[in-house]
Amino acid sequence: MAKSVLLEVITPSKLFYKDKVEMVIVRTLTGEEGFMAGHTWACKLLDVGVMLIREEGATDFKAAAISGGYIDVRDSFVIYTDSAEWAEDIDIDRALKEKTAAEEWLKSHNDTSTDPNHIDKAKISITKQITRMNLAANGARRKK
Repeated sequence: MAKSVLLEVITPSKLFYKDKVEMVIVRTLTGEEGFMAGHTWACKLLDVGVMLIREEGATDFKAAAISGGYIDVRDSFVIYTDSAEWAEDIDIDRALKEKTAAEEWLKSHNDTSTDPNHIDKAKISITKQITRMNLAANGARRKK
């Protein structure tokens, strides 16, 4: 059995996850990275993407969509993110509606008079919804 480490995933509204894990894989700003017990100290910015967690003693990964944030890797791991959602809790219809609304807004506001921050937020929203829909469609657990 591999060594385990405490992982906490914290959103502004709740403690999303807290348990012992053997590995966590997240999308950083430079690509996917995995972290295991004994990893050297690291603090990495996270991108919108899928977080994979292999719990202590498990053979497969639990998957959740997260919306950026950062991971602090020490004796335990803490992920701070604006939102986290298990694959089975994702409403695909709602995600599709939100994606469509962001795309429509972008089409009608993609000019030089629109605040670039608002354009960036719309693009991030589209990325979040695509991530959520893909995760929901591909299932909650993945073998690695």
